Amino acid sequence: MFLPINKNEMIERGWDRPDFVYICGDAYVDHPSFGHAIISRVLEVNGYKVCMMPQPNYKDPNFVKEFGEPRLGFLVSAGNIDSMVNHYYVSKKRRTKDYYSPGGKMGLRPDHATIYYSKAIRKVYPNIPIIIGGVEASLRRLAHYDYISDSLMKSILIDSGADIISYGMGEHSIIEIADSLNSGLKIADIIFIKGTVFKTKNKDYIPYDSIYLPKYSDLIKDKINYAKSFKIQHENTDPIRSNPLVEEYDDGLFIVQNTPSLPLSTEEMDWVYSLSYERTYHPIYEKDGGIPAIIEVENSITINRGCFGSCSFCAITNHQGRIIQSRSKESVIDEAKKIVEGKNFKGYINDVGGPTANFYHPSCNKQLESGTCKGRECLHPEKCKNLIINHDDYLDILRELRNLDKVKKVFIRSGIRYDYLYYDKDDTFFKELVKYHVSGQLKVAPEHVSDNVLKYMGKPSRSLYDKFTEKFYKITKDMDKEQYLIPYLMSSHPGSTLNDAILLAEYLRDHKLYIEQVQDFYPTPSTLSTCMYYTGVDPRDLTKVYVPKSKEEKAMQRALIQYKNPLNYDLVYKALVKCNRFDLIGDSPKCLIRNKK
Repeated sequence: MFLPINKNEMIERGWDRPDFVYICGDAYVDHPSFGHAIISRVLEVNGYKVCMMPQPNYKDPNFVKEFGEPRLGFLVSAGNIDSMVNHYYVSKKRRTKDYYSPGGKMGLRPDHATIYYSKAIRKVYPNIPIIIGGVEASLRRLAHYDYISDSLMKSILIDSGADIISYGMGEHSIIEIADSLNSGLKIADIIFIKGTVFKTKNKDYIPYDSIYLPKYSDLIKDKINYAKSFKIQHENTDPIRSNPLVEEYDDGLFIVQNTPSLPLSTEEMDWVYSLSYERTYHPIYEKDGGIPAIIEVENSITINRGCFGSCSFCAITNHQGRIIQSRSKESVIDEAKKIVEGKNFKGYINDVGGPTANFYHPSCNKQLESGTCKGRECLHPEKCKNLIINHDDYLDILRELRNLDKVKKVFIRSGIRYDYLYYDKDDTFFKELVKYHVSGQLKVAPEHVSDNVLKYMGKPSRSLYDKFTEKFYKITKDMDKEQYLIPYLMSSHPGSTLNDAILLAEYLRDHKLYIEQVQDFYPTPSTLSTCMYYTGVDPRDLTKVYVPKSKEEKAMQRALIQYKNPLNYDLVYKALVKCNRFDLIGDSPKCLIRNKK
């Protein structure tokens, strides 16, 4: 049964008022791939009355009055994706489709949705607690670079007027917040919960072991101060060994980030995914053609959280953390049995994974007791000697899934970390991956082939990718299969020069690859790469980093990856001339393009 989405449905349940009203920028999809579904169901099972307000008509100033004033507070989330990333391409042009809205319709949520919704609440209910969460609030919890406005924004807690942020994966923190409010504690006094950020002018509320970041005024004065601040933030994402962080603003206001929530245990993960989800979108959207985002996840299974993969352009570390959390095989199989009985199941489980599909256990034994290493990564620049490489339990799950009645095929569409796979001395998983779980094409993410760029990306060297590629095609050939690797590639990442882009084009030429989709680097909030983009330095050591920013150069780098496209000829020609690479213009097999006529 879906939670109430209007006052009539609330009254039908016999409620005179809700405990919480959850305002969300996404349509209401009651599936565990959607954060609002998990948080609302976790609250429900803990005895709280939650009403959902998905994609309210934000142009109506009275939209927040639908359910009246909730007993405990408002919960606010922009949705599964940051609203600015959801709305704008990297070119800053407006996107035309919103996969989290009915029929893919764009324009049903405002820009900076968390800020907009929170301000609207505050105008109507000036004293009600406002708890913000989700990806947007989580990754904008401290001062951050906003790409669309090209500015360093304050903590979202200040701009929104909200009271507290539940950051990261919020199952633990949201119940502690709810229980604290339910006990009669004022929202301003809820300062002790892991996985939260609060604001205060009372220095006595600041934990004794806090690290003070540079003041916001100093961040504005000098970008290097932001790089220094970000390094400290990046080193304090671990729930066990981190310190609270404090960011001061000119009016004597302090933003205090408590240490992250502890990872969920396997038992807790199993419990979260066993709750009574409807596993689809609310029927109110049927007339509009449903919610496009459900298509990929409806018949997919999330088995893990967290990632120790080190990619500089990914915010997973800052949101879910580096410690892997996973579900039991029994929990996964139970969900699969629900999937196969679904009306839209055609025999194919689309995905079994998470942020990185083949990370099923913490990377080493000490993490759950001592936390992850400070200033060191598990896989970059090379694998740690303590890294545990094992695919046995993941493989056990896959074997049981593909033996279920009604299951024709089990795919893996989450990212496979190919270096971790290559490092496994036991080829059993690799062989079964190729044999059973690839639908003609395996998508992997080398992102680039220039070691200069890969260094800044936090990705493995080109030589390792070459070895992986060779091994993949050997196993494929041994199995008499015709399957291919499809590499994800990124243009214009910090550190990437035009010469690096040309090197990548030559690689594609030599391997006879044509890439249909290219991702221009998108500076999203709270990633290492975004910090490099904004500051021009690597925050880890403050060394200068070349950053391609002009529209022309970014267009040339992208065009070089798709140099075979006739529409890109002029851009490719200009790039080659600029870099003095006339050897790549002409009629020889090594040339990327022909001479101009």
